[in-house]
Amino acid sequence: MTQRSRPEDRRPANDGPRAAARNRAALIAAAREIYAQSGLDAPLSAIARRAGVGQGVLYRHFPDRAALAVAVLEENVGQIEQAAARTDARLPEVLGVLTWHQTESAAFVGVLHEDGEGAHPGAGRFARTLSRRVEAALRGHLPPDHALAARPEDLMLAVAMVSGAVTGPTREQRERRALAAWRLLGVEVGPVRPYQE
Repeated sequence: MTQRSRPEDRRPANDGPRAAARNRAALIAAAREIYAQSGLDAPLSAIARRAGVGQGVLYRHFPDRAALAVAVLEENVGQIEQAAARTDARLPEVLGVLTWHQTESAAFVGVLHEDGEGAHPGAGRFARTLSRRVEAALRGHLPPDHALAARPEDLMLAVAMVSGAVTGPTREQRERRALAAWRLLGVEVGPVRPYQE
């Protein structure tokens, strides 16, 4: 006797490129969460599980651990640059996007302030490049009379200080500490959220 498959038992239709884009986005979002909990050396299997895909799918998109970390960090910096590129952008709103990424991604915080090569070959050069891109995005909206414009190093020193305050087991706690640090520095920050077009 042949058993007919029920509609709910059938595999979902292959969406081709749309599924690939969704899987890639899910992997980046899962990696950001896992990295916040466990750092850049988190097991890739945990990231695939969190994204709801198999490890084969992960490796089709990201051939190694470094490629996935780069994709997450590039997205973080890209969102800050997009927020800064808006014609109506103001520094507080751009700082809100930066602060969201600081509270969401411990890996982002670490790479922004990586001085040497550390445990990851090439990380120092990559970190300096990302840090310069973040600085350029912020500096483009920094009024000359702003407290962070007094000396060239003050802007990124403030970012580092806030990054150092971003601790705590929950995103809400990390956000409260980040906002308190900006407030103590006398800096206005807009809504803490990812960049939204």
